[in-house]
Amino acid sequence: MKSLSARVFLLHSVLFTIFFVGARLPASASNQLSVNSYQLSEEREQGRAGSREQLPHTTPDYAVPMRRTPPPPPASRLPTPPISLPESKVWVVKNNSQQPELQSYIWLASNQQQDTRQSTLLLAQESNKLTTANAKPSELKPFNEVIKNSSAIKGLFTLYRQKDTGKIYLEIHPQQFNKNFLSTMTMEAGIGERGIYSGMPLQDFLFYFRRVNNNIHFVVRNVNFRVTPGSPQTRSLMRSFSDSVLYSIPIKSIHPQRKTILIDLGDLLLKDLPGLAASLSTQLGTTYQLDENKSYFGSAKAFPLNMEIESVYGFSYGGAKSSATPNLMTLPDSRALTLRIRYSLSELSANSTYKPRLADDRIGYFITAYQDFAIEDRKEPFVRYINRWHLEKQNPNAKLSPPKKPIVFWIENAVPLEYRDAVTEGVLMWNKAFEKAGFINAIEVRQMPDDAKWDPADVRYNVIRWINTVDGFFALGPSRVNPLTGEILDADILVDASFVRVLKQEYRRMVQDSRAQPTSVLSQMINDRSVCNSGFGQGFGGQGGQGGQGGQGEEIDNSAFPDSRLPTPDSHLSKLAIEYDLCYGMEAASQFDFGSLALTLFQNTTPNSDKMQQYIHQYLRLIIAHEVGHTLGLRHNFRGSTQLPPNELNATKITRDRGLTTSVMDYLPPNLAPPDREQGDFFPDSVGSYDEWAIEYGYTPTTAVHPLAERRFLDEIGDRSSRPDLAYATDEDRFDLDPDVNAWDYSSDVLGYSQGQLDIARAMWKKLNRRYPTSGESYSNLSELFDRIFLHYLRHTYYATKYIGGQSFYRDHASADNGRLPFVPVPVAKQRQALAVLEKYVFAPDAFNFPPELLNKLAPSRWMHWGEQAVMNRLDYPIHDSIYALQSLVLRDLLSGDRLSRLRDIELKSQPKQALTLPELFTTLQNDIWMEVLNPDKTPTNISSLRRAVQREHLKIMTDMMLRKSNVPEDARTLAWYNLRRLREKLDRAVARSGTLDEYTKAHLAETRDRITKTLDARVESR
Repeated sequence: MKSLSARVFLLHSVLFTIFFVGARLPASASNQLSVNSYQLSEEREQGRAGSREQLPHTTPDYAVPMRRTPPPPPASRLPTPPISLPESKVWVVKNNSQQPELQSYIWLASNQQQDTRQSTLLLAQESNKLTTANAKPSELKPFNEVIKNSSAIKGLFTLYRQKDTGKIYLEIHPQQFNKNFLSTMTMEAGIGERGIYSGMPLQDFLFYFRRVNNNIHFVVRNVNFRVTPGSPQTRSLMRSFSDSVLYSIPIKSIHPQRKTILIDLGDLLLKDLPGLAASLSTQLGTTYQLDENKSYFGSAKAFPLNMEIESVYGFSYGGAKSSATPNLMTLPDSRALTLRIRYSLSELSANSTYKPRLADDRIGYFITAYQDFAIEDRKEPFVRYINRWHLEKQNPNAKLSPPKKPIVFWIENAVPLEYRDAVTEGVLMWNKAFEKAGFINAIEVRQMPDDAKWDPADVRYNVIRWINTVDGFFALGPSRVNPLTGEILDADILVDASFVRVLKQEYRRMVQDSRAQPTSVLSQMINDRSVCNSGFGQGFGGQGGQGGQGGQGEEIDNSAFPDSRLPTPDSHLSKLAIEYDLCYGMEAASQFDFGSLALTLFQNTTPNSDKMQQYIHQYLRLIIAHEVGHTLGLRHNFRGSTQLPPNELNATKITRDRGLTTSVMDYLPPNLAPPDREQGDFFPDSVGSYDEWAIEYGYTPTTAVHPLAERRFLDEIGDRSSRPDLAYATDEDRFDLDPDVNAWDYSSDVLGYSQGQLDIARAMWKKLNRRYPTSGESYSNLSELFDRIFLHYLRHTYYATKYIGGQSFYRDHASADNGRLPFVPVPVAKQRQALAVLEKYVFAPDAFNFPPELLNKLAPSRWMHWGEQAVMNRLDYPIHDSIYALQSLVLRDLLSGDRLSRLRDIELKSQPKQALTLPELFTTLQNDIWMEVLNPDKTPTNISSLRRAVQREHLKIMTDMMLRKSNVPEDARTLAWYNLRRLREKLDRAVARSGTLDEYTKAHLAETRDRITKTLDARVESR
């Protein structure tokens, strides 16, 4: 009886709908109403979403607008599916239910000439049969013939691998079409240099297969724009934003019984799906082309929920099409290279118990964001979820409970035995933070057996991997995330053995010797355009020009320092550098080496001493803890190092109680005590208060059924952000004039800390001259040590410059209980103190007094073979170039258009006489740099070559301002004119009194006066 009722009800709906369609659509329109099977599937998904709607009170209108589609393919190709109209809905009573349900249906016609009013109705849930039902087996090779001599590998998809050809065929079931799968690509084997490293993540995206006539489309799903399921805007969204069809793959065969479709997997995974050719061109500076004759499949494994397939790609040098001849020192012949890419294809099944968590800009998580067009009454079009693991308590009612499924990290069996304890401690350090979220033992560490049958790149395992490069010096912690919800699915940590070799005092240059002048490593760093620039580009690169506020992944417009850049956003390597900490490990290696040098010079620490082993252990533990933090979803926090004043950093009673830092997600240098103080802990031994707070926000379970229902609970956590120990600032905040937001600094008084570091550098230069090189050691090692100290010196002069026109920026939300505003200018007294520090350590006549003996020891390396490029031109150290480069960078940064504009604005944001004005800055710098000329009571003295160089640089900057060659505020131009006139008046007097001075000084004074006169007399067009 129930079955009969269902048929009667369905028949009534059919007749009713035919009336509507027949009345509205003429028969002549039938040739425009065909849709392909993939369109049916898309409409079918809408129908499923619509089935959750309640029974309407009015009769629904089934006559929906029809899609236009291309004409059918020629008869020589596979036959098209039955002709069909778009899917709509009817009410159906199922056999097992008394209630009618809204079901999707489609109209079918046997050919394009058939009138639509005579079409057949078919429920959408049965339309999968259309995918293969009408394909004629006679036009395809028989299934068994295609897979002949193949071994079947069954899993998520069934793979057939031919023994003689190595081909792999992929079998797709009808129900797997239009279904979301996750693709992750990993470079399993690289070349060990220039960013092409083993284990590097390449791409992650959602994809689906769909059939279009006789081809299978490989389509990347667009997840950036969404609407509420079942919303009428679904149709508009589909028309407005496109998915990306990357490949169209011909069907090889169709199984006669299973109706499954067979494709050649080489048509997909032996093509350049990751875009490797373009990446090689960007990273190597030359063109390589994929050679399909050299490409083949490596291992292939299938599991119930995922597949692991290795593609081996052969690339050949592009020859005449290439812009440069390749010169790769890790290859025996640079004309060809081989890369191994691991593809992990997994089913993205709906996790019914995982609930996304909304992000808060006061707490640093990586986020998954999309625009929801169904929400019209919100101020913010984006929905933002934090990226996090799915953790559930075994006992939901317990205050502290183990998780049902802990986060497990495996230490790869390639990790050296002596480092495994430090790695383990770095991982487990985070369990303290998870206790704030109600979990005990949330993270576990296991050792990968030597005879393990699984691969470290398998996405089912989170592995701390050990790789080898010749120029990497890095550690990084990428994770794989569900792009729909933000759930972290997999994470690995890569540690470069070259980076750890620094621990054994086997430091090698990160930048190869240049064959052109200048030859110092410092000058190379300044002129280097590499992706990380060994941290230098992240220093002075942030303030030049008018557009100096660089964000994450954004190239900074730096007119003051055009050679000091961040990576360009179109480089895949730049994404790794910014998002996955590639540059952190590279600079951390340099920081570690500087610290070990300081221990050797000041405390006579030997490489094998207990203190050095303690230093190494603490360092590696911190590196792992930092990268694990990234795999938990956390971003950097560059305010983490600002907890303690400089005089408490080495007081272990304080640091082991409160912690050395509030966050291990900062970039932390070794904590070096001044020479006259006792050394404390070199690095933090636990996560900080901010880390615990961030984990509390991200992982504390709630009983809310929807992310929006958690908002009040989460706001109560986020409202604590104004506490000093919870201060947060991340990458995009660092490229601004906030003196407290830096990489590689310590203390709540960065200026005082930096001044102490400058004194340490000067003391190290003195000891370097007395103690190095040791007997039997090459002088080239001394040259590297000298430059290492110089770069440390440069970094801390940069931190001092951030106080000039600086202002703190806070992410606090408005609150009745919190009176702190987002922007707080640096007190004028602190800015004047910073100018005094720069005058003493950068511009003073005695700022750089190196003994001649030390300068004559700075010899280059003379090795000449692969991996070592001997200097071929100037051999001696260009000391003038190095000092001038540092002084020029500081001076141009202080007088950049961006800083001058900020200073002018801050005058309006401050109380009267509480701001550093442009006239005061101009006068202070000119008095410091031209003191030999501007002091009327001082006896005329010779001006040294270093002073003449910085004076010329100052004159050029002022001249460019006046002649409108630089982009600065108009007030700055008039001040430049005013100060040049004032300087010329003093030069007249200095030239008249220069009779007893050397010829260098006489010529310099006279030429400077003449240049100023011509500049003041020049005709300048006003704007």
